[in-house]
Amino acid sequence: MIENVILVDVQDNELGTMEKMKAHEEGLLHRAFSVFIFNSDGEILLQQRNLNKYHSGGLWSNTCCSHPRPGERVIDGANRRLIEEMGMDTELLHAFSFVYKSELDNELTEHELDHVYFGYSNQPPIINKDEVESYRYIDPYLLQLDISNNPNNYTTWLKICLDNLINHIKNN
Repeated sequence: MIENVILVDVQDNELGTMEKMKAHEEGLLHRAFSVFIFNSDGEILLQQRNLNKYHSGGLWSNTCCSHPRPGERVIDGANRRLIEEMGMDTELLHAFSFVYKSELDNELTEHELDHVYFGYSNQPPIINKDEVESYRYIDPYLLQLDISNNPNNYTTWLKICLDNLINHIKNN
C-alpha cells in the first residue's frame, strides 16, 4: 500500500499530500507524531526499529512514531500506531510540537512538524516484528546519559525532543 503524508507549513496548515518516500527524498515538511509511554517506575518504553526499516533501521527510538493519514486527526494516528507497533492502548496527552530537519541514511531527509504525545502504562508491549526489533524500559536521565555517550545508537528525533519532554512532564 502506498502511504501518503500531509505536507504542512511551520504553523501546521495543510498544504496537500505526497507519497511518503517522495516527501522524504525531497525533504518536504510534513506532519508527524512521536509517542512516549512511561511505566509506573517513571521509565520510558523505547523501541529498537526493525533492522529493515526504510531509514534508521536498528536504532533505538521513542515508543512509536509515524505520520497521520490524510483526513486522520494526529491523536487518532498516534493511538493507531501505538496499537499497530506495540500492541498497547492507553490515554495519550499532547506535550508539545516541534519542527526539525535531518539528513538520514539512504539519501533521505526527515523534515517534520512532530507532535509529541505521552502516556502511562504498565501493560507489556506486544511488538509487531515488522516494525520493531526489540524494546526496553529505561530511566529518562540514564537515557540522556546514554544518548550523550552513544548518539549513533538513537534516532535523530529522539535526541532532539527528549530534553523538552522531560522538562514538560517535570513542570506539569
